[in-house]
Amino acid sequence: MHAKIFMTDSFIHKGLRKKLVDGLRAKGIDNETVLAAIEKVPRHFFVDSSFARHAYEDKPFSIGAGQTISQPFTVAFQTQLLDLKRFEKVLEIGTGSGYQTAILIELGAKVYTIERQRELFAKAQTILTEMNYSPYFFLGDGYEGKPTFAPFDKILVTAGAKNIPQKLLEQLAVGGKMVIPVGNLEIQEMIVVNKISEEKYKTAKYGEFSFVPMLQGIEK
Repeated sequence: MHAKIFMTDSFIHKGLRKKLVDGLRAKGIDNETVLAAIEKVPRHFFVDSSFARHAYEDKPFSIGAGQTISQPFTVAFQTQLLDLKRFEKVLEIGTGSGYQTAILIELGAKVYTIERQRELFAKAQTILTEMNYSPYFFLGDGYEGKPTFAPFDKILVTAGAKNIPQKLLEQLAVGGKMVIPVGNLEIQEMIVVNKISEEKYKTAKYGEFSFVPMLQGIEK
């Protein structure tokens, strides 16, 4: 019974989402399609019930396994940088709570999402399936990407990488774009990589953020 109560999206929740979107707009998020997706997806479904009443504050929360659900501004900022078009193939590195995955699907993307933490992988799969979202789920190492399904139009990395993984660059389509935070354990620079040709890339920096580290291997 608890799950049914938890998966309730009330008028209060909808009102809080509208307020959140107004706040994101005031902070400089101007892609109305991204804002509409954030207004539609119930973020409180993805946080622990003890945080549920705070789900629409613009802050990150712990989701277990040493991971966090990114603050809504970060989700909106990364998604806006991705510049998604409907039906594009997107590789998401770090499923986490599944919230960012839901936003990508709302924008019409065909999402391939990788999570290395078994606990989070199972949890996100349950929640997203319950919400009728159908990404392609993979338990795996984000540094390896998913070569079988490459190339991808867009790649979104939701953890702080020490450098830009070569295998992900190879799996990006020519003309494609990758958004990835790169730096040390404390602070990373948001990088957008545009793939000009098989050999040529153009990068741009979009400010400092703080993400949990992108780790190799699969956490049993």
